Amino acid sequence: MIFRQVRTEEKEAYNAVVGHPLQSWEWGEFRKKTGVAVERVGLFNEGIITHGVQVTFHPIPLISKTAGYLPKGYMPDEEQLSAIKELGKKHGALFIKMEPNIAQKVGVPTAHQHIRSFLESRNAKRGRPLFTRYSFLLDLTQSEEKLLANMSSKTRYNVKLAQQKGVQIFENTSKEGMEQYISILEETTSRQGFYAHGPQYFRTMWDELGNSGMLRIFNAVYDDTVLVSWIVFVFNNVLYYPYGASRNLHRDVMASNLLMWEMIQFGKNSGCTSFDLWGSLGPEPNKNNPWYGFHRFKKGYGGDLVEFVGTYDLILDDPLYSLFTFADKVRWKLLRLRTKLPF
Repeated sequence: MIFRQVRTEEKEAYNAVVGHPLQSWEWGEFRKKTGVAVERVGLFNEGIITHGVQVTFHPIPLISKTAGYLPKGYMPDEEQLSAIKELGKKHGALFIKMEPNIAQKVGVPTAHQHIRSFLESRNAKRGRPLFTRYSFLLDLTQSEEKLLANMSSKTRYNVKLAQQKGVQIFENTSKEGMEQYISILEETTSRQGFYAHGPQYFRTMWDELGNSGMLRIFNAVYDDTVLVSWIVFVFNNVLYYPYGASRNLHRDVMASNLLMWEMIQFGKNSGCTSFDLWGSLGPEPNKNNPWYGFHRFKKGYGGDLVEFVGTYDLILDDPLYSLFTFADKVRWKLLRLRTKLPF
């Protein structure tokens, strides 16, 4: 078996063996357009691709080095680490941040320790996460009756209330739909004070993914006004909810609750077997956490809370990595302090 660059004519075969939208061919092409270096390699056995790996490389300010990022890859093994180390050397990387797409239900005896031990024994250290360690997963092979029964009573009530109020759900997977999403997102971030990608990020995403069939845009409409807009991904029989935005209007009609229920039905009708709600807090969430409301909203739909392996930095340059992590910690402390200062 050998690792080599994946050729353009092997796109479909590559997509068939990777397990997450962020590892897809289309996502890599999108990231290239944002100015990020992308490497895409496959493990081939007698000419047949069996696994794929996509790594992005990001310049580190002030030094002529990069940081690699391998999000949502397959189970780490010797061949994978060897391949990405070679890519890292090619790009002068200090480290490659790995966040494997390996999850288990919270409360089940850990099966992650052997993976963590494997990584730590090969010069990988726990790193600052880019993806949350937890998420909710919904089993879409269940009947709609079972899915409804698994919801919290409050969530079920809110879904029915939105239906009674006349909230309507429409798909608008179009350039216009993306512009509408961007407009609502700007309202959301201004109101809630959290960081989100800028308009050009989403416009470039539309240019690369808009016709792929992977990206879909849905709106919740009430009184001829779009109250909520979501971008979802459909990839290899899994539905994902990565991006959402809402207006601070008619919040009493519970438009987001109905939109989530309609997305569950959309996923089932699209042949998806599971729905990844793309991040949550842990099993004992802090109610003062700014993301607690999102966590509670997602929890209401009755999915399994799962824990991923976590974030590991595969270190390629030990001395510089130590300096980088020290500087990064100082930077984050200053940023947090800045948010608390009056202006």
